[in-house]
Amino acid sequence: MLLIQLGTPDSPSIRDVRRYLSEFLNDPRVIDIPWLPRKLLVNGIIVPFRAPKSAKIYKELWDLGEGKSPLLTYTEDVTALLSKALNRTDLTVEFAMRYQNPSIPSVLEKMRRAHYDELIIIPLFPQYASASSGSAIEEAMRIIKKWWVIPSIKIVSQFYDHPGYIDAMVDRASEFDLKSYDHILFSYHGLPERQVDKVYDSGLCSDQPCETELNEYNKFCYKATCYATTRALTEKLGISEENYTVCFQSRLDKKWIEPFSDKVVEERAKKGAKRLLIFSPAFVADCLETLIEIGVEYQEIFEEHGGEKVQLVPSCNDHPKFIECLRDLVEKA
Repeated sequence: MLLIQLGTPDSPSIRDVRRYLSEFLNDPRVIDIPWLPRKLLVNGIIVPFRAPKSAKIYKELWDLGEGKSPLLTYTEDVTALLSKALNRTDLTVEFAMRYQNPSIPSVLEKMRRAHYDELIIIPLFPQYASASSGSAIEEAMRIIKKWWVIPSIKIVSQFYDHPGYIDAMVDRASEFDLKSYDHILFSYHGLPERQVDKVYDSGLCSDQPCETELNEYNKFCYKATCYATTRALTEKLGISEENYTVCFQSRLDKKWIEPFSDKVVEERAKKGAKRLLIFSPAFVADCLETLIEIGVEYQEIFEEHGGEKVQLVPSCNDHPKFIECLRDLVEKA
């Protein structure tokens, strides 16, 4: 079986960060505009200007990870723990990164040579999005379709409401006294509005009750499944609706899903909040978006506008209940 995570630069050097950003941002599922404008935008503007700044941020992340990418460390740990939990001689657990190393082509070539009867592919993104799960699945299938012998293939495209995943996040929250915080945020990675609109054959995401209901039309809408995950978490944690906000981070422009997490942090501080607790359920492993964007940058924004403490709830990482979630997904597949 193959676990697929987003990816990480090989090091925080400008060269490696540039290589990572180039591969990531040139993916047509990530920046879904025509080929030529995308190439000009990414290779001519974004990567040259962003790589040096991003390298400094990745250096901060590497320092937090004791000289290594936390995302890579946790993915290695999860792979080993899942293999142990499955305890099957007829099943091998591998992992690959959608961008950079270990690459999907290299890992799948290793798997091809092993002559497996069946492949189970699990992108490690709880809520389906074309830019994450869709891209990982597409890349895997691009490689596999060239094989002369194609084994049976099973794909888990999302697990936003799996009890093990939810319970792992609930256990992470138990490390904190929820009542001691003025407000709680559930911050998910953002997406352009046009990408969630593309889920629907007719109409727009805004035509659906994505904030309150999951149905046959919006069950693969990223926004709808983010809200569904939040409802499952708040129900288990006993958090009332007025005490939390669902928001979206890491936006590139104003035409992304709202509300924007950084703006919510700022607004809460201006309203007098002193302590915020922030979940990041879209990330099963702590990474730049959680440890740096939330843990460092949002802390600075909050303090700047009168707040005191932004507390990040750790991601699932290698939590035993998350391992059980993955084991269950594999066994059901």
